[in-house]
Amino acid sequence: MTGAQYGVLAVLNEQNTALVEFISVGLEKEEEDRIGRRPTGRGGLGLLITHPRPVRLADLSSHPESFGFPPNHPPMTSFLGVPLKVRDVVYGNLYLTDKQGWPEFTHDDEALVGALGLAASIAIENVRLHQRVKQAAVYEDRDRLARDLHDNVIQRLFAIGLSLQSMAGVATGSGVSDRLAEAVTHIDETIRQVRSSIFELGSEPNDQGVRANVLALARTLTPVVGFEVPVSFAGPVDTAVSDQVAEQLLATVREALTNVGRHAQATSASVSVTVD
Repeated sequence: MTGAQYGVLAVLNEQNTALVEFISVGLEKEEEDRIGRRPTGRGGLGLLITHPRPVRLADLSSHPESFGFPPNHPPMTSFLGVPLKVRDVVYGNLYLTDKQGWPEFTHDDEALVGALGLAASIAIENVRLHQRVKQAAVYEDRDRLARDLHDNVIQRLFAIGLSLQSMAGVATGSGVSDRLAEAVTHIDETIRQVRSSIFELGSEPNDQGVRANVLALARTLTPVVGFEVPVSFAGPVDTAVSDQVAEQLLATVREALTNVGRHAQATSASVSVTVD
């Protein structure tokens, strides 16, 4: 509709600092492959990121902020850029270059592309809203499952274990006491596995650090212990602890706090993690 030879729809990250998607039209696949890595929003393309308003240029390379073109990139002259914006929220930009049969893009082109940009902005906004809703639903289902596991499954297993322990204390048949004790051991192991699953369900995907995971585990086990357990850290916990050690550390803390809750009859406890 504008006579542009090349066009790009560029989507910004949610911090509006760089381009995360770069969908181009007008270049053959072989040309795109020769150009290589897509731009992230520097130079002339960055004009609309820092100042989200329409830009028309007769010669893109003559702009003072232009970085020029990468190797194997076709030369481009006339330029029209329009921000993708809804209610002052910027989602990306539309870039058009090389208007055919005319030295530069016109004011009418700018108005037309602005309308297209609004439609694209609404589409991007809807996609992101749907993604957030789906993510929230996943978190809600995961948290509900974790609560159900803790409130129902673990409590029932714990009650069965206590019943078996009491039966083992009065059992008189040959080997009955040993079999009951073995069953209690299996139940304890099942409880540990279920608690491990609850911990994994309760972990946010971005919580990669040891510090965050130990704190999350202590919070998760508060109902088991009977009170909140303060956790302190010393040394480079997040940077010096390997993934393998971190896995064993979490298992140790989980088992220790579980035993405190079940056996210690304590009114307070604390966890200290130190890397020397």
